[in-house]
Amino acid sequence: MTHGVDRRPSDPDETSVANRGWWDAEALDYYLEHGAFLGDRDLVWGPEGWHEHELGCIERDLDGLDVLEFGCGGAQGGRWAADQGARVVSTDLSMGMLRTAALIDAASLDRPRPLLVQCPAERLPFADDSFDVVLSAYGATPFVADSQALVDELARVLRPGGRLAFSTSHPVRWAFPDVPGPEGLVAHGSYFDRTPYVESDDLGEVSYVEHHRTVGDRVREVISAGLTLVDLVEPEWPARNTQTWGGWSPLRGEHLPGTLVVVADKPL
Repeated sequence: MTHGVDRRPSDPDETSVANRGWWDAEALDYYLEHGAFLGDRDLVWGPEGWHEHELGCIERDLDGLDVLEFGCGGAQGGRWAADQGARVVSTDLSMGMLRTAALIDAASLDRPRPLLVQCPAERLPFADDSFDVVLSAYGATPFVADSQALVDELARVLRPGGRLAFSTSHPVRWAFPDVPGPEGLVAHGSYFDRTPYVESDDLGEVSYVEHHRTVGDRVREVISAGLTLVDLVEPEWPARNTQTWGGWSPLRGEHLPGTLVVVADKPL
């Protein structure tokens, strides 16, 4: 139950504790609500419903490669990669999310599945140059206070020649109310205001934090991490998708981008 909403600074520790608790509590309900849309073994880049086989952001034959899925949630993307023959590790800050992922795995023990690891995405327990591909669909990126530290860490564990691809809420959404109807088409805030969004529960404890970066910020983070930006994908809302998902909807998708996919390579 949300007690209050505020816009104020939130440091990495407060952000991490709040979001771990939030996703621990929401994990199963989130899967029950969105699992059919996401599938159990697919890489769906966002609420628009575009799949990796349609967008082609990875552009790799994954057979025999080492793949990291960070902010994995139910590890749907990790299973997708495992089905392609990859050796996969799927990580998440939330043990609740990892328990949900384990429940999904238990329903198909005869299928390839990722190794599940609990850790912050900006502090990964892996050696340098461990993975050929690092990916995430809406995982971790808006839920960490220091997003440059996140991209630096992803670059650290990526092998030279490897591919990083992750999706997050499109930054332009920050200026608009997060509602699916017509009122969500009128800007009420500043796109350039990077003050975090903070929710508190009935006891006044911080329960959820989200951080905003502009498109330019995301580009600079990639470059500062020593990666080469390959693409910025802004998927349009497809006519086939008639669902509303929180503030995402066909109406808003007709006028505003909802998702940004960042694609980068680590130079050889």
